[in-house]
Amino acid sequence: MIHPHRFKDQVMVVTGAAQGIGRGVALAAAGEGAQLVLADRSALVNEVAQEAAALGAQVVVAEVDLETFAGARSMVAQALECYGRIDILVNNVGGTIWAKPFQEYDEEQIEAEIRRSLFPTLWACRAVLPAMIEQRAGAIVNVSSIATRGIYRIPYSAAKGGVNALTASLALEHAQHGIRVNAVATGGTEAPPRKVPRNPQALSEQEQLWYAGIVEQTRSSSLMKRYGTIDEQVGAILFLASSEASYITGTVLPVGGGDQG
Repeated sequence: MIHPHRFKDQVMVVTGAAQGIGRGVALAAAGEGAQLVLADRSALVNEVAQEAAALGAQVVVAEVDLETFAGARSMVAQALECYGRIDILVNNVGGTIWAKPFQEYDEEQIEAEIRRSLFPTLWACRAVLPAMIEQRAGAIVNVSSIATRGIYRIPYSAAKGGVNALTASLALEHAQHGIRVNAVATGGTEAPPRKVPRNPQALSEQEQLWYAGIVEQTRSSSLMKRYGTIDEQVGAILFLASSEASYITGTVLPVGGGDQG
């Protein structure tokens, strides 16, 4: 924790908050005084809400499917009903489902990857904008990835490239409304095993080899030759969300040990 009161009296919406980086953002922000809306389609988000409340935060849980605009609108409506405003939106939903060469993906898998890693950010930004425009203030931090230049997950890479373009264009369009929009391009990140796996099917021997290729490429592309930690990603996300970054917008910050993506 850098500043115990950095987000005092600010309303922060965190998507994908049930585990991983989203959980890390939620708990760190709770410790720094934020009032929280934690969104996820997994009921596990309620456990994170309890952890955040134990740190003294006021917390609202939105169990929604952010692959749909209806889910994003419901999340924003719950936030506004409780707090009357939204100061910060952290878009964290996403993550590759399959690991294999592009020619091995079928049509349904490609569409599923785009729905998973682009649409939740797109929908959440669209849903929150009217409130931020009306209050003429707000900060959006999108979680992207250095995998925009990577192997064996091309649909995911394309989705995160879309997140980067969305970030730049929204920043240009809405700076006039006092809204800052930035992204953190996360590198490989060490995390506990997912409680809800993105792909529940066991990997075949060939798929394990392809996934090992991703790990090797990620480490070799990092100048530091390692994966990062959740805390290292959270620190960058919360910096861009905070007033310390008040003159930064339209930026994609790579946090990948020197890999620029």
